[in-house]
Amino acid sequence: MNSELPESASVGRVRRHASAALPDGGFPYSATVDAGPLLFTAGISPFDLSLPKAAIDSPGDVVAQTRRCLSNLDAVLTERGAGFADIAKLTVYVAEHLQADLAVAWNAVVEAFGGDVPPAMIVGVTVLPYDGQVVEVDAVAALGARQP
Repeated sequence: MNSELPESASVGRVRRHASAALPDGGFPYSATVDAGPLLFTAGISPFDLSLPKAAIDSPGDVVAQTRRCLSNLDAVLTERGAGFADIAKLTVYVAEHLQADLAVAWNAVVEAFGGDVPPAMIVGVTVLPYDGQVVEVDAVAALGARQP
């Protein structure tokens, strides 16, 4: 889906990867970077991948977008041979002005991880890149063997 970046590009000891599972959002985008045994994701947006042209899922809905972001994160991790159990650090960005919105995002994270949440942080931000987008996530995950 990302036509600007090859599937895998090496830069020094870092390898950048596009994602077949996620759209590039209209700009060059490395979905993940692995540096040795660690995988770093870019901001994962709540794109509804079931639509012919990916669009933001459930505009303005913190819970639905948190769930969609985590689903999209799972797809990207799977591409790299990792999963939720391999996440070492999770950050959830919420573009809402009420603490209650941060709490409902946190509850959706706890639900997705079945209560076994990795070190995580919920951050309130002013704005996110796409109209209607109120949630974005990124993660650091541990990889077993170096991925292709």
